[in-house]
Amino acid sequence: MYSTINVLHSYWAYLTVLILVLAVINAIVGYAGKKEFAMGKDLRISLFALICTHIQFLIGLILYFVSPRFASWQTGGVMGDSLLRLVLVEHPVTNIIAIALITIGWSKHKKEQTSQRKFGKIALFYGIGLFLILLRIPYMLWFD
Repeated sequence: MYSTINVLHSYWAYLTVLILVLAVINAIVGYAGKKEFAMGKDLRISLFALICTHIQFLIGLILYFVSPRFASWQTGGVMGDSLLRLVLVEHPVTNIIAIALITIGWSKHKKEQTSQRKFGKIALFYGIGLFLILLRIPYMLWFD
């Protein structure tokens, strides 16, 4: 079960990062170009990015508890081992913050009246969320 969920979490991460990059670029282009926020294309790109990040979070949450590394909490030494600290503390906490920011950006953009401000909220919050996600990906495990 662990290996299946681990593979799913890894491959879904590629999709999540890709769609987040697309959503941030779309929002920046819309903001800079003073474009009209299209309820079709722009809304769907942003919504799909939100959904992908939430699915990734749920897969990661399951993976966290079925991982053999989770038993390290009982034996101690998690904070002393940089890999365990990254996988069990830094990666989950940072990504929860990132997903919360992306969710806040989605909620705030819905309340805005102008397209410029809608694009601005998405660009800001999704951009910070994407940065945090990229900051704490355990790359040494991702490419194994």
